[in-house]
This record gives sequence, structure tokens and C-alpha cells, in this order.
Amino acid sequence: MNISLRTNLLVDAKERLRLHTDAFNYEIIDLIDSAALDLLKRNAIQPEQLDGECVDPLIKRAIMTYVRAYFGQPEDREQLIADYNEQKATLMMTTGYTDWGGVNG
Repeated sequence: MNISLRTNLLVDAKERLRLHTDAFNYEIIDLIDSAALDLLKRNAIQPEQLDGECVDPLIKRAIMTYVRAYFGQPEDREQLIADYNEQKATLMMTTGYTDWGGVNG
């Protein structure tokens, strides 16, 4: 993931978390990177989908859900984790996000 995209996702995450401080930037960046790596390792997305300054809205939503689930102690953590896992599963089954390995379908 390039620096520009990481910065844009950081700004979006801070807005969603309603943070107006830079004190948690490194923690949030770690969560963004963790979410992206999880999606990549599960073959839910491909590396080239994290190139550029913007990311597909569905991928962005999954990353933001992950950040919200694991930042601090949200009251709805279990629901957020379930939402993230559902979003990840959807990406894993959707042509254009996953690498089907040459399988036609």
C-alpha cells in the first residue's frame, strides 16, 4: 500500500472514529495495514487493488469496519467483527476482487 493511499485511509478512519488528534495515528495505521494484509492473505483482494490514491468503496468499507472494531473498546465490537467477516467473505466470492486462479465462472 502506498503512502498516499495509507494517508487517505487514515484521514477517513479518523473521521469515522470522530478523532481530532494525531495521538493515535500510528495505532490506526497499524490497524489499516492489518486489515489490508488480512484481506490479501485471505485472497479477498489483490495487491494491485491497493495501488493508487483511492481504493474501491467495498474494500475501503471493509478496512474501515476492521479499524472501528479493533480501535479502543467499542460497545458493538462483536457486531463490527461479524460485519467485517461478512464483508471479507463477500469480497472473497466476488469476481474482480479475488484471484480465481484461472477458473472460469
